[in-house]
Amino acid sequence: MSDLYWLTDGQMDRLRPFFPKSHGKPRVDGCRVLSGIIFVNRNGLRWRDAPREYGPYKTLYNRWKR
Repeated sequence: MSDLYWLTDGQMDRLRPFFPKSHGKPRVDGCRVLSGIIFVNRNGLRWRDAPREYGPYKTLYNRWKR
């Protein structure tokens, strides 16, 4: 079993209306990015130390900052 944190489909359905709309270039998967942000904050990691399964650490940081 993986130690990574993933939001459930039900949780994502409740959060989806709050995600910004894509303008032009398609956005990275919101579930993956949000799960990565939660994982980093819960574990007190640096953004650079986020597991690759969540995507680029810079994307995680930029979404968190917004």
